[in-house]
Amino acid sequence: MKTPTKCDCQIIHHDIVDEVKKQIPKKSDIDMLSNFYSALKDPTRLKILHALFVSKMCVCDIAALLNMTQSAISHQLKVLKTVHLVDYDKQGKVVYYFLKDDHIRTIINQSLKHIKE
Repeated sequence: MKTPTKCDCQIIHHDIVDEVKKQIPKKSDIDMLSNFYSALKDPTRLKILHALFVSKMCVCDIAALLNMTQSAISHQLKVLKTVHLVDYDKQGKVVYYFLKDDHIRTIINQSLKHIKE
């Protein structure tokens, strides 16, 4: 792989800059996207999401699966809820967590496919 060299060009290609500027998402969307990916950087949260690919689960089940405390799992689920990756359904005294939508599975599976290439 070639090492990039310094650009010696002094000409700004205004047409390119203007076109790209039109297509860059607004700051609030970029911030939300950054928070989304920040939530995915934690291995425990990724394990929780993978577990929820298979089935909706309560905190107790996730804690048993990952050999962690319920408190630790609850904290991670709170982060995942904040960025809209998981949602929950309360049935009596039990709260079941599940993927907010199927896009999450697609994003993670595509990412795994990418790193395995």
